[in-house]
Order: sequence, then C-alpha cells, then structure tokens
Amino acid sequence: MGAAAAAEVAAQIHRLIAERGRAVGLFASAPSQRDAWDALLCEAGVEWSRLTAFHLDEYLGFDETHPQSLRRFLRLHFLSRVPIGAFHGLRGETPDPAAECERYARLLTEDPPDFALIGIGENGHLAFNDPHVANFDDPSAVKVVELDEKCRQQQVHDGAFVTLDEVPERALTLTLPRIMSAGRMFAVVPGSRKRAAVAAALHGPVCAACPASILRTHARACLFLDAESASR
Repeated sequence: MGAAAAAEVAAQIHRLIAERGRAVGLFASAPSQRDAWDALLCEAGVEWSRLTAFHLDEYLGFDETHPQSLRRFLRLHFLSRVPIGAFHGLRGETPDPAAECERYARLLTEDPPDFALIGIGENGHLAFNDPHVANFDDPSAVKVVELDEKCRQQQVHDGAFVTLDEVPERALTLTLPRIMSAGRMFAVVPGSRKRAAVAAALHGPVCAACPASILRTHARACLFLDAESASR
C-alpha cells in the first residue's frame, strides 16, 4: 500500500517539476503515513529541493520542540531525511491563534498546493476536521477547532500519548475546502481501526457526519487501502 501510494506521488512530483520547475505538497503528520513516506524516500530521481511542503494541523500550545508536535513528527520521520526545498509549519505555540490562521492561509494562497498526501481518521476526519466542526463550505482556510473524544482517543491508539487526559483539546487545522483545493488527492488509510470510516466515506452519504466522504467529490482523488481497512 505504501509503495503503491509513493509511486503515484513521486510520478506527480516528477510531472509538476517537468511542467513548471517545482511542486507544492500538503502532508498529513500521522503514523498511518509512515509506510508511504518510507517508500517515497526510495523513489528514484525525486528532486526534493524543488518541493515545498505544508502540513495539515498542529496542537494548540505546542512548539516544534514538543515531543508530540505534529511538525516535529513530520520532520523527524520524513522531511529531515531529504533536502526539502522549503517547509511551512503551523505555529501551535502562537499567542494569537487567529493571526496564525491568517498567516498560514496567506502562505497557502501565495503558493497553492498541487497535491495532498493525507489520511482518514477513525471518526472519518480529514486533518482535525472532526464531524462536529467539519464544514464542506467553510469560508476559512485555517481555523482553531475543539477535538472530539474519538479523535483524541485515536492519538492514544497511535501511541502519541499514553492517556486521553494528555491529549490536547484544541488544535489548528486546514479546513476541508482548503484541503480539497489541491489538484490531486492521495489518501493512505491502513489498519482495522479505519475500516468503519472507510466504509462510511465510500458508501455512506456525502456529509459532515463522515468528513472524508467529501473525497468522493474530488475529480482526481486516489484512495490507498490495505486488506484490513478495506474489509468492509
């Protein structure tokens, strides 16, 4: 699964660089992405210096040195292993979250992502757009959200935190319209804990109750599953 996704993402990066000399990508920061990252690092000929990276979300109050920072996770397991051209991170430590949302939204407007390599949460979320805050017509590009309990429990399942009480209750996230504006969508979704969300995204109504269902409205979305996540 990871190798199949990496081959598609690498091909997209090659095409973009051939066409206009550079590529811009959105990357989820989650353990579910590590097989794809590892395989992508093995793809031959990727001109990493011509790639600019953004990410999807960050816990409010966490700086990049925090052990559970999502920026730190993405850097540690992927971006630090290649000579990336540029990485723009969400500043979770900001004293002014509204201003940080505006800053990051402005960067995304100035350099729109060509593709997104993302996951799907156990509750069907994309980034931290949990069902209770997901808005398919969100006027904002980046916003502060309250995380629901199922989302916070997933962070424990993923091994990022030991107990639910340790998981932050608020985060910065890209909104669904901003994520969906990427030209290509590559969703990598492994594991049995994701099978209900995958089934709802593929076969349920397209609605905020399963935010990932919005992927069905994207003209160039590709979903990568393993046997467990596809079991329903």
